[in-house]
Amino acid sequence: MTQVKNERSTSDLVKAAVSGWLGTALEFMDFQLYSLGAALVFHEIFFPEQSAAMALILAMGTYGAGYIARIVGAFFFGKMGDRIGRKKVLFITITMMGICTTLIGVLPTYAQIGIFAPVLLVTLRIIQGLGAGAEISGAGTMLAEYAPKGKRGIISSLVAMGTNCGTLSATAIWAAMFFFLDREELVAWGWRIPFLASVVVMIFAIWLRMNLKESPVFEQVNGEEATAQAADPETTLGAMFKSKSFWLATGLRFGQAGNSGLIQTFLAGYLVQTLLFNKSIPTDALMISSILGFISIPLLGWLSDKIGRRLPYIVLNISAIILAYPMLSIIVDNSYSPGVIMTSIIIIHNFAVLGLFALENITMAEMFGSRNRFTRMAISKEAGGLVAVGFGPLLAGIFCNMTGSWWPIAVMMVVYSVIGLISAILMPEVCDRDLSTLGDAAEDKAHVPGVNPRGNHSAIS
Repeated sequence: MTQVKNERSTSDLVKAAVSGWLGTALEFMDFQLYSLGAALVFHEIFFPEQSAAMALILAMGTYGAGYIARIVGAFFFGKMGDRIGRKKVLFITITMMGICTTLIGVLPTYAQIGIFAPVLLVTLRIIQGLGAGAEISGAGTMLAEYAPKGKRGIISSLVAMGTNCGTLSATAIWAAMFFFLDREELVAWGWRIPFLASVVVMIFAIWLRMNLKESPVFEQVNGEEATAQAADPETTLGAMFKSKSFWLATGLRFGQAGNSGLIQTFLAGYLVQTLLFNKSIPTDALMISSILGFISIPLLGWLSDKIGRRLPYIVLNISAIILAYPMLSIIVDNSYSPGVIMTSIIIIHNFAVLGLFALENITMAEMFGSRNRFTRMAISKEAGGLVAVGFGPLLAGIFCNMTGSWWPIAVMMVVYSVIGLISAILMPEVCDRDLSTLGDAAEDKAHVPGVNPRGNHSAIS
C-alpha cells in the first residue's frame, strides 16, 4: 500500500475533530434529553391513562423504538459511507437527527390528540434513529482516519467527549427545568424547551460538515481499490456475520451500552418513580459525572495510546463487575445522604460507562478494515445497542416490577460487563494498526499485536 497522497493540514484535522464532537454531542444530547424525559415526565404527557409502573415501561419502550431503527440506519448509511464517502453521509445523518430532535419539542400531547401523540413520538424516534445509527460510527471512522499514529486514542476521545457534552447539556437543561419550574409548568410546556434548544447545535454542526474535507484514507483506498472492493465477497452482510472482529466489537459495545442504558436511562426513572427519590439526585449526579468525564475520557484515550486498547478495557470491565452490587445497594438506599448516593452514581457511571466509551470508537475503528470499516463499525455498535440500550431499560423495568426489588439492575450490569470483559480478552491488540489495510484485525494473520508493520497512513502534513 502506498503512502497517502491526499494530505490534510492540521486545520483539516481540527475541523474533523470538532465536526465529530458536535455530531456526537447532538446525538447524545438527544439520547439524554429523551431518556430523562421518558423517565421523569413523558409517562404523564404521552401515557397518562396507565399506572405509574406501566407508563414508565411504555415510555422506555418508545425509547427502544428508536434503537430498532438505528440498526437499519447503520446498515443503509454505513454501506453508503463505504461506497460514496464519509462526509456526504455525515451531512445526511446530522440533518435527520437534528430536525427530529427539534420537532419532538412541538409535538401535541395525549390530552390534545389522544393516541396520535405517542404515535407521532414513535415516528420521530424512528426517523431520528435511522440517522443516529450511523452518526457516531461515521464520526469515529472519519476522525480515526484523520488522526496521526500515536495520537489516535487521545484525538478520538474528542468524539467520546461529545457524548459527555451532549449528556451534560441535556442533564443541565433538565436540572434547570426542575429548579425553575413547578410540576404543573413542566408538564404543561416546560418539557418542550430542551428539545427546541437543540436546534442551535444542529445548525452549527450542519454548517461545519458542509465545509469538511473527505477522509484521506477513504480517498486513497477508494481510488486504488475501487474495482476490488466492488467485487470482494467480504463486503457482503453474510461475510460480516462470519467475521470474528465483528462479534468481538459487538461484545465490547454490548457491555458499555448495556451499562449506559441501565444507569443513564432506567436508574433515573426507577429512583424517582418507584423509590420516590428527589428528581435532582439522579440528574445532578449524572451532570457532575459528565463534568468529571472531561478529565477521565481524554486521560484514558491518552493511556490507550501508551499501553494499548486491551488492558484498559479489561481493567474497566473488571472494576464494573466488582462495583455493581455495592454501588447499587447504596444508590437505592434512601437512608444514605444524597451526597453519598450521588457519589455512588458518579463512580459506577465513570467506570462502567464513560471509561469504556472513551476507548470504544478508536478500538472499533482499528479493528475493521478500510473496505467496510463504516458499515461494520456502525452495525456492530447498533447490534449491541439494540438489545442492551434499546431493550435493556424495558427489561429492567419488567424484572424490577415482577420482583419488587432493585437487584435485577445489578445482575444485568454484571452480565453486560462480563460480556465486555470476555470480548476484551479475546480481541487482538489493535493500537496504531494500519487503517488502510483492507481486512479486519482478527482475520489479519500478518498483524502482530501492538505493531504497525506498514507505517502510519494518516495524512496530517
